[in-house]
Amino acid sequence: RLLIPTVMDTPSLLSLTVAFLGFLSPCLTKLTPRVSFPMGIPGRHLTRFSSHDVSNTTTLLLSEDGDMLYVGARDTVLALDVSYKDSIILRSKLDWSPSEKDIEQCSMKGKNMTDCPNFIRVLQFLNTTHIYACGTFAFSPRCTYIVSFLKADEGRGRCPYDPFQRNTAIIVDGELYTGTVADYRGNRPVISRHLGEGRRVDLKLDDTLGWLEDPTFISSSFIPEEEKIYFFFSEVGREYDFIDKCIVSRVSQICMSDVGGQRTLQRRWTTFAKAQLLCQADNELPYNVIQDIDTLPPAEGAPADDTLFYGIFTSQWSVNSGRSAVCSFRLNDIKSVFSGNYKVLNRDTLQWSTRVQDKVANPGECGLHNASDNALRFVKENFLADDSVRPVGRSLLMVSAEHKYSHVAVQRVQAANNRDYTVLFLLTESGYLHKSVLLQSGAHIIEEVQVFEQPQRVKSLKLSIPKGMIYLGTSEGVVSIPTANCSFYWTCPQCVLARDPFCGWDPASRACVEFSLLRGQDIDRGNVEEACNTISFTNRNICMSASCPAGKLVPVSLNEVVRLQCPAASQLSQQLWERPNSRLSSDLYLYLEDGSLSFVASPATVGHYICLSTENGYQQTMAIFHVKQKSSPMTQTPTSYTWPEPHHIPNTKSVARPGPRLHTSVGTWPQITETRQGETEAALSSRDTQVTTRQQGRNVALQTNESGKKEAEFQDGEPLLSARGSCYLKELVVVSVLLVLCLSLLITMLLYVIRQRCCSRTQIVTPTRESERRTPTEQEALKGNRFLNKCNGQTSGLVCNGALTGSNGHLSNTPI
Repeated sequence: RLLIPTVMDTPSLLSLTVAFLGFLSPCLTKLTPRVSFPMGIPGRHLTRFSSHDVSNTTTLLLSEDGDMLYVGARDTVLALDVSYKDSIILRSKLDWSPSEKDIEQCSMKGKNMTDCPNFIRVLQFLNTTHIYACGTFAFSPRCTYIVSFLKADEGRGRCPYDPFQRNTAIIVDGELYTGTVADYRGNRPVISRHLGEGRRVDLKLDDTLGWLEDPTFISSSFIPEEEKIYFFFSEVGREYDFIDKCIVSRVSQICMSDVGGQRTLQRRWTTFAKAQLLCQADNELPYNVIQDIDTLPPAEGAPADDTLFYGIFTSQWSVNSGRSAVCSFRLNDIKSVFSGNYKVLNRDTLQWSTRVQDKVANPGECGLHNASDNALRFVKENFLADDSVRPVGRSLLMVSAEHKYSHVAVQRVQAANNRDYTVLFLLTESGYLHKSVLLQSGAHIIEEVQVFEQPQRVKSLKLSIPKGMIYLGTSEGVVSIPTANCSFYWTCPQCVLARDPFCGWDPASRACVEFSLLRGQDIDRGNVEEACNTISFTNRNICMSASCPAGKLVPVSLNEVVRLQCPAASQLSQQLWERPNSRLSSDLYLYLEDGSLSFVASPATVGHYICLSTENGYQQTMAIFHVKQKSSPMTQTPTSYTWPEPHHIPNTKSVARPGPRLHTSVGTWPQITETRQGETEAALSSRDTQVTTRQQGRNVALQTNESGKKEAEFQDGEPLLSARGSCYLKELVVVSVLLVLCLSLLITMLLYVIRQRCCSRTQIVTPTRESERRTPTEQEALKGNRFLNKCNGQTSGLVCNGALTGSNGHLSNTPI
């Protein structure tokens, strides 16, 4: 139950409650995709379809065999052949656009001309030969049957007027069940049934008691075993009257056998019931706004009650702003809530309350169309379940503060270890598709793929399990993506660390293959040591390339700033630098944020360097460099060292530094040419690994970070020198001169202060009454005679031996 009181007297109490629940929210675990594929980066195959005269390809319908994809766009319906993974072929295009008169009438209604075309919003298979389509048609919805011709029909109540208003539709046994609005202004929401063709009457909701409160329809699902249609939407929760609009997520149900009442609820649903979907963990503020939901059928041999619904939820509360949560709900829990108690609506105050009442009928039960008028009146007024549907395990599957999800598709996959895993395909608002697997330890995002660049108002996501493809419809066109990308992983460790249920390592072909039933996969733990223990590693597959190198030569000059860059194995890996038989002192080396290593070339820093990548306790070599002095007259012999072997590291605190964001495939790691003693060593360039040197004339501004380690920022200025670098004679002379000048200035100032203090002690002014009575002329004359002079140890101008004296020792000539 929502952790907010049903009645609150003041808005301040609401703010206090929201703030309090916000403090109770636990710390979020950052969900970082292991591998990222921005648009245009190789490593993830995408197939795109676009045309200059086709736009808003946002409604998708996939054939049962997965060979044909029907697309509802603006003013047209497309038939795309997707039977081949590497191509999308346009087979037919059917234009269905409003006339100029329809466009003019739409504009006269005050609508924008860009919204007046016909946007196809409903595409459903009516039978094996016909497709039923509905479009906005210049804010005058129309529907049609598609075979080889178009025959327009009334579309009100079946398709929204606004092309950007969400709706849902599903056809079962030739009948159309829709959730949309039935008026131009969008104020009459309906859940209705059409196309009965005389067998059964068309039905809709009774809107006299507000069965729906400003809903936003999301999705609908048919459960054959239950013979029920479930609708998912969000609406204003009138049972919470402490605020004007408190949004809640709902699930509602209707029975296919419903034909309405005989006198009460004629042509209205008698089996309609709704309940709250509560995506909330204990002591947390709920995520109350549903964005999308997908149905996962039960495993083979499992009962229908194990059907799961995976949904994306956001929050209207500011403390959860920008976050997305994923929850799953079990069909058995939904049925249990609908079979429980229902809230009671007070007709006078229109307030909901909970009280024990005698059940005249069971709301939501199929077969009520034959019930008495008294029973039908009861279900008409009691349609809101008292309890809420809680998520499976009463916990959230995943919460993301970095990505806001809008669409979801779910699939159950049997991995190489014969265990079933749930894979979620999540579309972000920023245009990335995330492939995530649900593990016992939590959600793991295997990869992210950018599918569109510009923000999209309307999007759609369709999963084809038989073809192993995902189809996305946006304003930019249609994109198809294979669900598996096993060839991206070149080695057994990378195949295992990906934890992709679609992939497994095949020791025979030494490749990561799709749906392998052989050894070499550990989805839950990703333990490389156990999964790859039959693989014999050599020096040539440590560095993740086709031919493993002995090292890359980096010729440098003394006092030259060297920067060694190392590719990251993934965005979850950490990078660590090592030197054979040596230690990397923080006084000589700088670890940069992107994982690269920087230092000044000196006799102490030349030699071999190894970059290691650590992920999930497994360590592997990513790059090897041999830094050699250019000016050496004789060819230096490389320092001998022992080659590192890949090994498993205990899960302890690692000293490795985080690697950069990975935007390339593992298959493009640099190849480094092996060099031997006595052979000429040449520097080789690589597209992904760069070694940059900075010439003399650069200085380093050292900073101290929080951990006390020094970091450096290279700036224009003086050269950075090694602790064992060149001579410092000029610097020593300059410092010595400055020191002498400072000491001289300090001594001068000290002598001046002492002299001033001595003078201040000898100057004593003693005013007398006689001096006060002197004329100004006498006072001026007397001032001129005041200077330091001895008079028997007394000062001139004062009383000497009891007599007033002048500067000559005689009585002054001043009259009394």
